[in-house]
Amino acid sequence: MFIYNGYDWLGLFFVYSFGGWILETIVAAVRQKRFVNRGLVNGPMCIIYGISAAVMSFGMYGMKGFELFMFATLYAAVIEWIAGHLIARYLHEKWWDYKDIKWNLDGYICLPISLIKGALGFLVVAYGNRFFVSLFNMLPSLVFHIVLLVLLGLLVLDIAASFILMKGKKKHNQIWENTNNNLDKVSNAMGDWIAARIERRINRAYPQSKKIAAVPVDKNVFASGCSIYKLIMLFFIGAFIGDIVETIFCRITMGVWMSRSSVVWGPFSIVWGLAIALATAMLYRYKDASDGFLFITGTFLGGAFEYLCSVFTEAVFGKVFWDYSHMKYNLGGRINLLYCFFWGIAAVVWFKLLYPKLSDLIEMIPVKIGKVLIWILVAFMAVDAVVTSMALIRYDQRDNQVQAEQSWQIYMDEHYGDEVMQRIFPNAKNCD
Repeated sequence: MFIYNGYDWLGLFFVYSFGGWILETIVAAVRQKRFVNRGLVNGPMCIIYGISAAVMSFGMYGMKGFELFMFATLYAAVIEWIAGHLIARYLHEKWWDYKDIKWNLDGYICLPISLIKGALGFLVVAYGNRFFVSLFNMLPSLVFHIVLLVLLGLLVLDIAASFILMKGKKKHNQIWENTNNNLDKVSNAMGDWIAARIERRINRAYPQSKKIAAVPVDKNVFASGCSIYKLIMLFFIGAFIGDIVETIFCRITMGVWMSRSSVVWGPFSIVWGLAIALATAMLYRYKDASDGFLFITGTFLGGAFEYLCSVFTEAVFGKVFWDYSHMKYNLGGRINLLYCFFWGIAAVVWFKLLYPKLSDLIEMIPVKIGKVLIWILVAFMAVDAVVTSMALIRYDQRDNQVQAEQSWQIYMDEHYGDEVMQRIFPNAKNCD
């Protein structure tokens, strides 16, 4: 399906991260009349551009023309919105604010900026990728791979160090005040100096940045607020409900009972589970917004999410698990307008009816029992996902006449043969 390998994707990420850094730096320099490093990390990279380009290139595979531009704009807005909220949640700061621009959403995103980034995304997917990959192919493979791995290692260290130092600046100060060890004093003082330097760089790069108070969390309540524990619980609840809803829907519309599970063990629809968890995380602060806002947001986000899931499963497992080509107003058979509206309706029903009640029920679970339950569920789903992935990969190999030679292939053939897989995934078919 895709002509790019892992190193190509990594190379594109670094190219667009560096290109984004140049663009942001030039714009900031023109505005502030001086050079500023606009990157999240200390190196010359704006990783949000690299991530956006990679997600667009992968998620919008096969799109052309206005459809490509429209979805590039949507993905650009969603990624910038997520990045802004992650910075606010974990660093308690807001680095940019579009409140002075029309058609903005809490200052994190605005239509004019998203349109500009959508145009850049269009150029990336339509023309940029092929150009840069052709350049990559001209380089010696070994040298190219080594350079990419070195850059990746440096980036990981840069991100980890920057986050830890900025997040732990106050803790360093407290340790420095309480310790009597001279070596610890020097170490903590150096950490504070680096953290202060990073903070000054961020303040210069984002002069509109401002502090945001941390959301208080009740430690005596399990999964208080929109914590990670609550999101995990909602993932499992959403995955189970989604499987049941789709099963009943198939029975009503097609007159047959059909498995709608995404995994080999248990009635869980991963697409629904992820959709519920991600929607809750992204729209939690807007849960009390109007029905119209939730419907429109759910329609667009649901469509983009379902399209991305379709591309992912096709690229990784070589299978198409749903195909809407026979329905009107579809996009590549991956999504269609009617089901996008269903996502919008689901967003309204979720936040206005289901979420408040489920949230209260989850928070009633005793803290210790809840944490143990979470880890059991996570461990189960991790194993389930691995087994399912191996079964699907082997399912695709059998379709391509690949003989079972390794022990895992033999095991999958014995326990998850074609008959079993067709029963679990009745709509799965080979990619053309």
